[in-house]
Amino acid sequence: MEEQVLVVPTTLFHEIGYFQGFCRDAERYRRVLLAPENVLFQPRSEAEKNPNFKQLIPYIIFCHTGSDGIVRLFQYVRGKGMGESRLHSKRSIGVGGHLSSDDCNESVLNHDVYREGMLRELREEVVLGSEFTEHCVGLINDDESEVGRVHLGIVHRFDLTEPNVTSNEPDLIESGFVPVSEMLQDLSAFESWSSICIKALYGK
Repeated sequence: MEEQVLVVPTTLFHEIGYFQGFCRDAERYRRVLLAPENVLFQPRSEAEKNPNFKQLIPYIIFCHTGSDGIVRLFQYVRGKGMGESRLHSKRSIGVGGHLSSDDCNESVLNHDVYREGMLRELREEVVLGSEFTEHCVGLINDDESEVGRVHLGIVHRFDLTEPNVTSNEPDLIESGFVPVSEMLQDLSAFESWSSICIKALYGK
């Protein structure tokens, strides 16, 4: 049976307040977009081609500030085996993915499909070996790209006590922590969402 992914109507996103790029007002959007009455599940093959709906994607970035004061972000290259073929060979700072109907576990008390899906994606893609504090720092929308027109990213920043994140997928390659200053020198190497995030959160 085909994977069923969580979506919201694009018109709802426009009603809350359309933007292109990055928006820091995460809580206002999350309150509405994640309300049970506003979400539904669609076959992934259909959702990937229908701009009338936005697939909600948790997008986790790992940040570590060293004793030298340098801010470093975890980055990797998307291999050909990773989900979205249109992003292969691009660098990324975001870990996460689609929310699935399989994340609906009725045995979990006070079940939160979004949270369950985010943590599942985290476990599948990386091994996190550090304590952290988590902040939901904004949303990404990129209607200028084919991929972006059918996705909406919710950005979570994990501030780590140690730069200890390793790949848990064979197609998540060339991974490691890199100074933000180096990333800003060549944003063209990154997928659009990562480029938008780096500029919005760390650009001057």
